[in-house]
Amino acid sequence: MRSRPRPPGRWDIFCTVVDNFGDIGVCWRLARQLAGAHGLQVRLWVDDLGAFWRICPEIDPSCEVQRCGGVEVRRLGASANSIEPAEVVIEAFACALPDGYLESMARCAQKPRWINLEYLSAEEWVVGCHRLASPSPRLPLTKHFFFPGFSAGTGGLPLERGLDEARQAFQRDAQAQAAFWRSLGLSPPQHDELRFSLFCYSTADACSLFERWRDHSAPITCVVPEGVAVEAVAAFFAGAPMATGRSVSQGQLTLSIQPFLPQDRYDCLLWACDGNFVRGEDSFVRAQWAQRPLVWQPYPQADGAHRAKLEAFLRCYGGGLSSPAFAALECLWTGWSRGNNVGAAWPSFWACREELVAHAEHWAARLRESGDLASNLVRFCSDPV
Repeated sequence: MRSRPRPPGRWDIFCTVVDNFGDIGVCWRLARQLAGAHGLQVRLWVDDLGAFWRICPEIDPSCEVQRCGGVEVRRLGASANSIEPAEVVIEAFACALPDGYLESMARCAQKPRWINLEYLSAEEWVVGCHRLASPSPRLPLTKHFFFPGFSAGTGGLPLERGLDEARQAFQRDAQAQAAFWRSLGLSPPQHDELRFSLFCYSTADACSLFERWRDHSAPITCVVPEGVAVEAVAAFFAGAPMATGRSVSQGQLTLSIQPFLPQDRYDCLLWACDGNFVRGEDSFVRAQWAQRPLVWQPYPQADGAHRAKLEAFLRCYGGGLSSPAFAALECLWTGWSRGNNVGAAWPSFWACREELVAHAEHWAARLRESGDLASNLVRFCSDPV
């Protein structure tokens, strides 16, 4: 049997931070996995190291070049124009490569593999566009589009080796969970208490959700990252100070404002909660691996393109649910995205909790069948052009 060619050893990933944390979140996970699991030399170029620092406190925002997690991290700027290109060049989410770097790529005797890592979508057209070639109109270079996705025929999702085993170990260890909650300044949950994480955009209908939770039959604690839905939180709690580390309560609802967590600790939060409200791309994917009921808010776009993404994922994700569970899921997710009807939709959604948990487990198993994003990228870049 003929062995697969060795993958190119040097990789550059370019990231411009558009949505504060989602873009750099995906790129940082990918860079670490390429370096750690595949033994590759990875440089990660980032224009906003301040945003990077929020999810990775080891990063020094003032440092132009540094190493972190086995990855060389560089500030994206003029220095990229004078450096030798890597063998594989990934421009994440259609960020523009520096002109000088592109010209250096064109001068290489062995042209780099140039990948446009696209945004995640469940829309049907993605499979047809995955791995398509796009020759440059002015340089002797060819770019290939690489689409993450939820099915065979796409690039799969970011997934570290051993993640599922780590999740299971954490969820079986009551002491580890209690220690995690205490690290956030919270006591472990009471026997009937529910806990949720809330990461959303400002257009979400958070107030009506809080009203429903305030009147719940049992205590609910909601963990919210600082700076998220601040106006809705402040309005609901009558102008109470929303300082990081502070908890405020009304009725059965307690809301805890927390700093942004490093990625590994954010995973623990998703694993520890009974359900998770997530947004964009990175937290959305991590909530799927957490195998808990989730509510997703896609990034709002002026042309309404996010509605098509939501509808496509609902069709994809909801296929294995019963009709009542799918109707409840669709009603809540749509209302959450549009900013209305969330409080009224919540009871039906949560009444399907047991089915949603079982479905989340089956869904994660199905996703793993497509392979992970990093391994699929390495495999693609190992093949001859």
